[in-house]
Amino acid sequence: MSAYLVALITVTNQEKFLEYATLSAAAVERYGAKFVIRGRDIEVVEGEMPHSRVVILEFKDKNMAKVFFDSPEYAQAKEVRQEACDFHAFIVEGVETVRFS
Repeated sequence: MSAYLVALITVTNQEKFLEYATLSAAAVERYGAKFVIRGRDIEVVEGEMPHSRVVILEFKDKNMAKVFFDSPEYAQAKEVRQEACDFHAFIVEGVETVRFS
């Protein structure tokens, strides 16, 4: 079942963030993920959204999302990210197709 890595981001250093984005994109490709959302135009309809960006990556399953996040390829990007942004992330499994009768 597909799984999604969801990241909530506020950029604090644009130059470093661009470096992070380049490094992380290579790791995303290597681990077969695809970007579902890479958004900055967030419209809050209820509650609060303290971050200015949302990124959602789709993986074939939860295990692959964890492998990606802990991979040596992504480790370098994570190191750069520490100087680039406020970052919160979680992995969530998708659902089987729901049919309404």
